[in-house]
Amino acid sequence: MTEKEITLRDLPGVGEKTAEKLESVGMDDLMAIATASPAELAAIAEIGEGQAAKIIAAARNALNMGFESGLEVLEKRKQIARITTGSKALDALLGGGIETGSITECYGAFGSAKTQLAHQLSVNVQLPKNQGGLNGNALYIDTEQTFRPERIIQMAEALGLKGEDVLKNIFVARAYNSDHQILLVEKAKDIIKKENIRLIIVDSVTAHFRADYSGRGNLAERQQKLNKHLHTLQRYADAYNLAVYITNQVMAKPDVFFGDPTEAVGGHVLHHAATFRVYLRKSKGNKRIARLVDSPNLPDGEAVFVVTEEGIRDE
Repeated sequence: MTEKEITLRDLPGVGEKTAEKLESVGMDDLMAIATASPAELAAIAEIGEGQAAKIIAAARNALNMGFESGLEVLEKRKQIARITTGSKALDALLGGGIETGSITECYGAFGSAKTQLAHQLSVNVQLPKNQGGLNGNALYIDTEQTFRPERIIQMAEALGLKGEDVLKNIFVARAYNSDHQILLVEKAKDIIKKENIRLIIVDSVTAHFRADYSGRGNLAERQQKLNKHLHTLQRYADAYNLAVYITNQVMAKPDVFFGDPTEAVGGHVLHHAATFRVYLRKSKGNKRIARLVDSPNLPDGEAVFVVTEEGIRDE
């Protein structure tokens, strides 16, 4: 049987009240159920973890979430969409833009255009598909107080859009610490389907974790929480076919004497979680250089773009 033939209410163990509770937070399709954890589902539906595990197993069976041929994976990949960055050169580096179903991480020093790109994507996701958008809205988690609605208006009007209308479709939350950040991401599922969210931005994903868990003694706990946080974001990307864009801070490696000593923070947990990893750095004037550091299917390479009053553009 396929997903179309089975609904949430058809799953064994899902009664009317359980279905209503799940639907009230946007978990109204089988993929959302199948990618949830038993603890998460139990808390939302107010049921035991054993019952939640059976419901999840039933959803996974209904969706055939086992082995499949490479040809079937290729067919699923055709559902992937991309958001233009505003620069054709940067889009080409990324295989056409920021990809749905994936996490794209951009890291770099202050002023390297990480947040500028976050603002631009918040605007561009609202464009029609034939203009590089997804006809969707953005959810923006701001951890460093860098979101600027004035910049959104500037970028929107440069594309012929009404600034205030674009701002209405960007749902912004300020995270005050790492626990608050985690909570905001967990609550995101409440509005993803309700508000047609096609892009989630976390700017930056590591700032609060670095501040809240300083010192080697707290490293293991920090990485464990960060790992779970990133897996939640990936789950949303898979379940709702949306794009996740995260920015990351950098540090200088003291043992590097030749070449660029800059390294992204977050360790292997973050490095493995991001599908695409891009290193941004300043060049002369308003030029920025993007280097694709990691991708499952694209070659390493670089692209040059500029940050103008209108937004991200080609040089």
